[in-house]
Amino acid sequence: MEIQVTIVDREGAAHIVAAPTDMNMTIMELIRAYELAPEGTIGVCGGMAMCASCHCYVSSSEELPAQSDDEHAMLADAFYVEDNSRLGCQIFLKPELAGLTFRIAPES
Repeated sequence: MEIQVTIVDREGAAHIVAAPTDMNMTIMELIRAYELAPEGTIGVCGGMAMCASCHCYVSSSEELPAQSDDEHAMLADAFYVEDNSRLGCQIFLKPELAGLTFRIAPES
């Protein structure tokens, strides 16, 4: 199954992209697949919640899965953190994310 989500890149351009929900992909991997951030600036740690390079803001009225302890700790040390900050490597593409917007946070 595919859903559509919107990714807002660091320049402010919105990209509506198709996101497969049956491949165990994350938002970080989706951003990389569509090359919506320069090479080497997102997912630097490979999705291990250790670098915050995939920090994004999620606009959603829906409740997302709870942050893991690792994600919470990494965001505690990240720059430009807001109430809706999440690590893209920790959000797996699922049908309930359809229509959401993810804005990539500025580089630190």
